[in-house]
Amino acid sequence: MSMEAFRPPGFSTTRRRFVTGTGLALAGSSLAVPGLALGQSGSFAPQVPELRGQAFDLSIGALPVNITGRPSQAVAINGSMPGPTLHWREGDEVTLKVSNRLGVDTSLHWHGIILPAAMDGVPGLSFHGIGPSESYLYRFKLKQSGTYWYHAHSSLQEAKGAFGAIVVAPAGPDPVAVDRDYVLLLSDWSDEDPHAIVRKLKLQPDYYNVHKRTVGDFVRDARQQGLKVATQDRRMWGQMRMSPTDLADVSGQTYTYLVNGASPDANWSGLFKRGERVRLRFINGSAMSFFDVRIPGLKMTVVAADGQPVHPVSVDEFRIAVAETLDVVVQPQEDQPYTVFCQAMDRSGYARATLTPRPGLQAPVPPLDPRPLLTMADMGMDHGHGGMSHGAMAMPGTSTSNQDHAGMDHASMGHGDMGAMEASAMAGMGHDHAMPGMGTTKSAIEVRHPASESNNPAVDMQTMTPSRALDDPGIGLRDNGRRVLTAADLHSTFDDPDPREPGRELQLHLTGNMERYVWGFDGIPFSKAGPVKLNYGERVRIVLVNDTMMEHPIHLHGMWSDVESADGQFQVRRHTVSVPPGSVRSYRVSADALGRWAFHCHMLLHMELGMFREVQVA
Repeated sequence: MSMEAFRPPGFSTTRRRFVTGTGLALAGSSLAVPGLALGQSGSFAPQVPELRGQAFDLSIGALPVNITGRPSQAVAINGSMPGPTLHWREGDEVTLKVSNRLGVDTSLHWHGIILPAAMDGVPGLSFHGIGPSESYLYRFKLKQSGTYWYHAHSSLQEAKGAFGAIVVAPAGPDPVAVDRDYVLLLSDWSDEDPHAIVRKLKLQPDYYNVHKRTVGDFVRDARQQGLKVATQDRRMWGQMRMSPTDLADVSGQTYTYLVNGASPDANWSGLFKRGERVRLRFINGSAMSFFDVRIPGLKMTVVAADGQPVHPVSVDEFRIAVAETLDVVVQPQEDQPYTVFCQAMDRSGYARATLTPRPGLQAPVPPLDPRPLLTMADMGMDHGHGGMSHGAMAMPGTSTSNQDHAGMDHASMGHGDMGAMEASAMAGMGHDHAMPGMGTTKSAIEVRHPASESNNPAVDMQTMTPSRALDDPGIGLRDNGRRVLTAADLHSTFDDPDPREPGRELQLHLTGNMERYVWGFDGIPFSKAGPVKLNYGERVRIVLVNDTMMEHPIHLHGMWSDVESADGQFQVRRHTVSVPPGSVRSYRVSADALGRWAFHCHMLLHMELGMFREVQVA
């Protein structure tokens, strides 16, 4: 059957998408050569190289590619985009010689791997970076197993392909018994230079939002909801200078969504036999895209999150934030192909792969779900969906009794209270609270907005009573007829690794101004922020309050984030904690890693434009 029968409405047949790069064999390492041949794991082209062992040579350089029908340039590792999948074993000491074949500095960070600060790979914090024609030797012992990934931490090179998967085998038998094991590394690709994308967003923040509401949409809403409701809705969004269709800063207008470097047309495929248990290791290695993943016709059993084992939970669909990893097991009972469908959260495009019993088969690709619209409840300005409580937001021209400054008119602000910003920057974090006698069952979180958010042109909204609900599947996934994974479903298979009561609480507000396209913590960009200081050995509770309309996946380097449930109990261990708009998340951190560490939003452009802090453990 023709591929035309499988394309959803609106799919462009003029954008041929394929990767032309190939992998390079490395002496002394086991390598699965990319191409049409059957690989070590039984999947078909395009293949991602695989390296196994304890000593590795990695080279970062330029690679000509053609993904969209136009020639472009990627930043590749060992001549491959994505880079080789690295197979390690828990308890081993690995060494990685990373050589720079670019004309600019580069680096590699081992995301989610617990290691010494000097091996973390963040220029300016853990080392100076790797200069042109230079090499750096990473060496560390593996203290964990599971699914992780690595990526460049220099000059947006990650957005051009400098990333790859890591699979760490357990020291003993794997508790998850499977017949086949595949990595599915999701990413977003643009022929545009990522710095050019930043410049466009600074000039016009909604540049890539081609789905703005029209007069026709207003007429339809007025008929369905009434003229008064439709008019009030438009007026509120207009006052906020925001759009309910603004679900992604960068969309399928410029992005092509990939699985293992393969476009939807290229269709990465993995083999199975009927009745086999197949482990799929999903990694979101994209720069700016959340994905909603499902396999029509197959249930997925989630068995690990961010490399750490969780109690199995059966779902039809899950959302995976940037930088997160999620392992699922499927067991196809029919001798037929299945589509792995990964649609972008804003429904502007999709990545896809195929699980198939024989080479060359493909299943129908489902149409994209309807484009969701943000509501005031999603923004934290109303009561929640399905009984879930959302908090009140202070918006331009509004007021609330929670804070004296909450009702400020952001539209009339001047140059901001730089004195307050500097004071907060010197403090490192906006709030640092001692917690004598506070039990681990604490469920209510008192939101304290720092002075640096007041009269600040870098802050366009605030939440007063953020939602702590973990059972909300998220915008576009509610009541869709499918069983969708929520944060409340994930529970580690082990008890609290550090049951000590946190000695203090650090509250950070995720802030931004969409109109100016600036981001920060507590309204302060990294360039003006002092370090967050932790005492070696202490147990700290970190509270993240999202004062923006975007979801932010926050990554702390070097230490685990032990996420708390809605009632304040230990629930699940993560390396990346994603915070929806108008929401709060809390987690405990054991400051057991000396040195200087990065703490940032993993939306690459948010990090680049200020949502980044240094954490010092001494």
